Amino acid sequence: MPKGLGKGLGALIPGSNTISTASENMAEKGFGIDIVISKIKPNKYQPRKEFDPVELSNLMASIQEKGIIQPVSVRKIGPEQYELISGERRLRACRELKKETIPAIIRDVKDEDMLELALIENIQRDNLNPIDEATAYKRLLDEFSLTQDEVAKKVGKERSTVANMLRLLNLPFKIQEYVSRGTISAGHARVLLMVDEFDLQEKLCASIIRNGMSVRQIEKIVSDRNKGEIINIKKAQNKDVHIADAEKQMQYTLGSKVRIVGKKKGKIIIEFYSMEDLNRIFELIQGVGKTQ
Repeated sequence: MPKGLGKGLGALIPGSNTISTASENMAEKGFGIDIVISKIKPNKYQPRKEFDPVELSNLMASIQEKGIIQPVSVRKIGPEQYELISGERRLRACRELKKETIPAIIRDVKDEDMLELALIENIQRDNLNPIDEATAYKRLLDEFSLTQDEVAKKVGKERSTVANMLRLLNLPFKIQEYVSRGTISAGHARVLLMVDEFDLQEKLCASIIRNGMSVRQIEKIVSDRNKGEIINIKKAQNKDVHIADAEKQMQYTLGSKVRIVGKKKGKIIIEFYSMEDLNRIFELIQGVGKTQ
């Protein structure tokens, strides 16, 4: 194979810092070409607000080993100036790796399509968190005057799914943040929506987090309350003694707060307070795995 093939236009034309019209035509036809990263502005319609540092680190390692497998997509907004349509995680990873260019496909899209494409890519590729997803749906409704039916068709969802996601935005901001981080699930949040008072919603949310209560447990509390019965949070929580013991052992080993949510099926939540703390915990977990 001739030297330079597969390395992009910059490798074939040394010293060239511009993209020719012919090259842009190739990019518009679906052929990825290398674009200078500093020439790409972020997507102002990007629905994702939270970017998992561990996932980003894993992506950087993959790019270092295998390169960019899927080009990002951009639209032209001026001479040698572009706006990102989709692929922000790849773009961020390349910036962190100090790469000068990134493979890209140039597409001619309107503002409405920018949000739609970014939303769809995040839902399908990156597991967009429920609050960011709901916020993106609301932007489609508010900024482009779409109906819930139209939004549902665009993203390939049932109208009821879109409506239920939008309802999450009625929760207090503090609870929305917990849902965004995965501290409580969207299932927990939907149950909290059955409570009218913000103060009680926050009190129940705090109990879910503190005691690792399941959706079923919180449903029972809210159902009893809506029937006029007195809420008894302590009676409903009753964390399994073995789970509580496992939490204490993990907290001792990792030196950080650990919560185990669920019994037969659930998740382990490990808190960290800085990137250094996250790296410390990651190294401890790796070390434990290697000794097994």
